[in-house]
Amino acid sequence: MWLPNFGYHFARLQGNWRRQTYRALLPAIVRRPVRIPRAVPFSVFAYSNEDSFPEQARSIRSFLRHVGRPTTYRVVSDGSYTERSRRLLRKIDPCVAIELAGENLLADLPEKFRRYVTTYPMGKQLGLIMSLPREGEPTLYADSDILFFSGARDLVERAAERSAPAYYLPDCQEGSADERVFRGPNECRNPVNSGLLLLFRKLDWSLAIRRFMELESEPTFFTNQTLVHLVMHANGAHPLDPRKYVLKLDDQTIFSDRYAGPQLALRHYVNPVRHKFWTTL
Repeated sequence: MWLPNFGYHFARLQGNWRRQTYRALLPAIVRRPVRIPRAVPFSVFAYSNEDSFPEQARSIRSFLRHVGRPTTYRVVSDGSYTERSRRLLRKIDPCVAIELAGENLLADLPEKFRRYVTTYPMGKQLGLIMSLPREGEPTLYADSDILFFSGARDLVERAAERSAPAYYLPDCQEGSADERVFRGPNECRNPVNSGLLLLFRKLDWSLAIRRFMELESEPTFFTNQTLVHLVMHANGAHPLDPRKYVLKLDDQTIFSDRYAGPQLALRHYVNPVRHKFWTTL
């Protein structure tokens, strides 16, 4: 006899309710100061939109609480943020600033590629990542659906270490890619998730531009992540420890969050487990 997965469905309902409540309370929440343990010598960039406003606000507050205050926490909008939401984000902390996607693109991009990074939502994210780091300091790129935990002070050590040109968050599956971009089975190994990157210097993006220009049809949702994957490996980037920096889907259909806890640096709550971003509240 088949029975519905009550734990999974209850977790989704609970996550949705908590998200709505958090969004409604955000004008009061942003007035509550975050206890910030330290200043950290790197900047943070995030790319998000009005729909992800509650996640973005909570992600920033979790970073401030568990990592510290960066030189700047710059939220790059896809253009949909309302003035009210921009104002509330800035109220979280003086380090938070808002800018519009497409303002700091690399120069001399081919027109086809420029159109991708200025008109496609995920292309805009790629355009932002390609512009980092700025002003010669280490830069963390973090998606809005990332929560930071007590172990995230490890990021301060990684930023000081500089043993690689960049660090990336390992993806949990090879299927989150645009297969058209690859030129052999070896290129898809050790998948990179573009939702979290720690960058120490400008990378060579020529391979990404070349592969994109070779596409004969429209880009997909994962085209940008696949291009980031190729560039990270071509530039010698290192993976972050997947035991501390988590992207997992194996607890999707159970009620509890299998990974959240003080030992964790962060978890990227991608769409299949997005409700757990809120059930850990």
